[in-house]
Amino acid sequence: MIFSIGYSNFMSLKISAKHIRIFLFFFWLNILFWQTQTLSLIQEFGSFIFLGFLGAIFANATGAGGGIVFVPFFNQLEFSVVTSVATSFAIQCCGMTAGAVTWWMFYKQQKAKRELEFSQWQHLVRILVLTVPPSILGLWMVQTNPQFFAHFSDPTSLHTGFGVFSIMLAIAIFFTVFLSDNGNFNTKLCVYDYIALPAVALVGGGVTAWLSIGVGELVAVYLIIRRFNVTLAIAAAVILSAMTVWGGVIFHLVISKAIYWPVVLFAGAGAIAGGILAKQLVLYFSAKNLKLFFAGWILILGFTSLPF
Repeated sequence: MIFSIGYSNFMSLKISAKHIRIFLFFFWLNILFWQTQTLSLIQEFGSFIFLGFLGAIFANATGAGGGIVFVPFFNQLEFSVVTSVATSFAIQCCGMTAGAVTWWMFYKQQKAKRELEFSQWQHLVRILVLTVPPSILGLWMVQTNPQFFAHFSDPTSLHTGFGVFSIMLAIAIFFTVFLSDNGNFNTKLCVYDYIALPAVALVGGGVTAWLSIGVGELVAVYLIIRRFNVTLAIAAAVILSAMTVWGGVIFHLVISKAIYWPVVLFAGAGAIAGGILAKQLVLYFSAKNLKLFFAGWILILGFTSLPF
């Protein structure tokens, strides 16, 4: 009797998000102080915490991958192409995962409440089923093609591709602002979506392997153009990006081995914090202002990334 009551009370305990964050913080501290020359490491790379935080805030509040911030910064530090992409992937595994978990919890809350807005979120799982497998497939197809990587390993190619992709993406998002219909969102997937979403994800996965950004942005823009809920589009893009970078980081852990771990140690910690807080930013701003902010930032980064 006593045992059953105690067991029941134990099983009823729920680990809160706060407990998980505290655990992650102390786990990170343990890794940090396990390193040799910890103080010099902090002095040299501690500022990357802010970079990871900024990148994750932007990535998880817009659906764009954190590489949209990290890659241009790493270019300024004269990282090699493969090191820039590999390190960006590793940082995004931290920040995008934190954001994905946060967005998934929000989705579960909406589902539990059964509010009117949940009708706009009901296809989140279906969208992920349609996009995650082709995204990872497209990424692996590019990563396992040595000729492709030999062609795109030129820094000029990375800068030009990143800049052109960002500018085109920004223009597409500005265009979607004019498609906004005062909250009159689409709530149904049609036959066309079942074909287009996997195709967009497949291409986006390949672009992500090259630039460390792509699939989340393309899918988010597609969903916005199709007049789905903007926050749904962002949540789907964040979760999709998180799963894609986890699929892609394997290549850089095993084959390229180009991840710059001191940067990941600090930027990854900042990215986790940014990924957790980003949802509040999305829910605070209106959909129109969020899209304008998103597009303006990407347009600036696109022009500054062009090699001229």
